[in-house]
Amino acid sequence: MSTAPAIRVNNLYRYFGQLKAVNGISFEIPHGSVCGFVGANGAGKTTTMRILASLDYPTMGVAEICGINVVHHPEEVRRLIGWMPDHFGNYEHMTVVEYLDFYARAFGYSGKERKTRVQEVMEFTDLVPLADRFSNKLSKGMTQRLCLGRSLLHDPQVLIMDEPAAGLDPKARVELKHLIRVLAQEGKTIFISSHILSELGEMCDSLLFVNGGRIVHHGDSESLKLGTDSNGGMLYDVQIIGDPQAVSDWCVVNPHVEFVESRKQGGRIRIETSEPERAAEILARMVKDGLKVVEFHKEQRNLEDAFIDMLGRIDRGEGAIPTDTKPEQPAFTPPDLPN
Repeated sequence: MSTAPAIRVNNLYRYFGQLKAVNGISFEIPHGSVCGFVGANGAGKTTTMRILASLDYPTMGVAEICGINVVHHPEEVRRLIGWMPDHFGNYEHMTVVEYLDFYARAFGYSGKERKTRVQEVMEFTDLVPLADRFSNKLSKGMTQRLCLGRSLLHDPQVLIMDEPAAGLDPKARVELKHLIRVLAQEGKTIFISSHILSELGEMCDSLLFVNGGRIVHHGDSESLKLGTDSNGGMLYDVQIIGDPQAVSDWCVVNPHVEFVESRKQGGRIRIETSEPERAAEILARMVKDGLKVVEFHKEQRNLEDAFIDMLGRIDRGEGAIPTDTKPEQPAFTPPDLPN
């Protein structure tokens, strides 16, 4: 295996006229990890993924798969990656097994080896019961499993998956998460975009947030969940014996604390600072004032709240990850292809 990162992007830019779809992003993803790619629509996720899949050219900068430049050596890169786009074409009157067999031939498999590989992929993605179904008559979940199977036929080292869970029902999402976990355990590197942040947090080793074509966070999900809000405050869950309204009433007349939301036995409060000493003071004051507190603990933010809060910081000019290195340019000026 290459000593280079599985994915390396250095000061990547992609402009479409005046539109800066990707605006100088840099990151590395190590081998065998699962990285979630997060951003609003139009943030630059799909463009970045298409460049990594050698389907588009960067205006400037470098993108590499296992140390191989995607612009200079696209054929080598395509042997290393499995590309699962958000939409893909299939064919009328072609069954699931015929569809996979067609692509196995395209990947260069022949004879017994081709049949064995198609069977292995169908078993892994649970497509064997659907072998004789027409590929264009499948449910959304079945279609996504077919697309995953196609991307796995040549046993790639790196999987690039653009919104694979979009439109799936809960059962299909659970099945997809299971398959991704199994692939990660086998040592494959997975770069996956999704709008379902809670599921990314469960399956990913790291999260990469992009906004306006720029990286605004790259790290694990726990650091986001435990982080402070944009004003430095922290949320706490408070449960008491007695009338839960007492928590709200108490917050109204006490400084440095804000009532956020009612709960069955109390409520959520926001303390204006993340300092543990202040939380201890608030708890002591509650008890002294007669509230019978049975539970008082710091709450984790969900990833959606963390992402929205982060965008708020960016809008105020705070928190963006700087790009200080000089952009590396491709050896040629590529045509301005459509997105």
